[in-house]
Amino acid sequence: MIQIPSSSIQIPNIACPSDKDNDGVNDLEDIVKGARAEVMRKPQYLGSYYQGGFPPDTEGVCTDVVWRAMRDAGYDLKALVDKDIRENIASYPRVAGKPDPNIDFRRVPNLIVFFRKHAVELTKEIIPGDADNLYLWQAGDIVTYDYPHEHVVIVSDKRRKDGVPFILHNAGPVASETDQLQSWPSKITGHFRFPKF
Repeated sequence: MIQIPSSSIQIPNIACPSDKDNDGVNDLEDIVKGARAEVMRKPQYLGSYYQGGFPPDTEGVCTDVVWRAMRDAGYDLKALVDKDIRENIASYPRVAGKPDPNIDFRRVPNLIVFFRKHAVELTKEIIPGDADNLYLWQAGDIVTYDYPHEHVVIVSDKRRKDGVPFILHNAGPVASETDQLQSWPSKITGHFRFPKF
């Protein structure tokens, strides 16, 4: 049994060398800031189909937190996913051979394929109180969950006393920051860090 000290465990932040949008803030910090901005906007959970792909800022689902956060770091996730699907359509079973740029980048299975190819894939094991393990869980990381509660979240810079981070996500009724990294009711299918460095 792991003994958790009464004081908070300290987990250092990883040094991210990338600053895509040249704003003086590294990409992982930018992704967290973008996800937290989404939480502050409190878009209603609504998973409709939108011509052009993008829902209004007042609406969204879990995948919208991710592309909006990445946009704030200087990345166009829709363009990146659409390009990869065009060039590697067989890698995307969810597309079933018929790309639809209005929705493909907002589907968790497509994001899993994309991040497995274009991000660093990290451990799915979470050990509360273990600083070495929890160092691998950094703010700005992207985590996906399996059926029956398929989901994608961004790891927060806020942590519990035992070092396990919170998540920034939209599971309804609005986007929120919650302590559900371990307690989400489906298993973790992926833990990614984008961009690769």
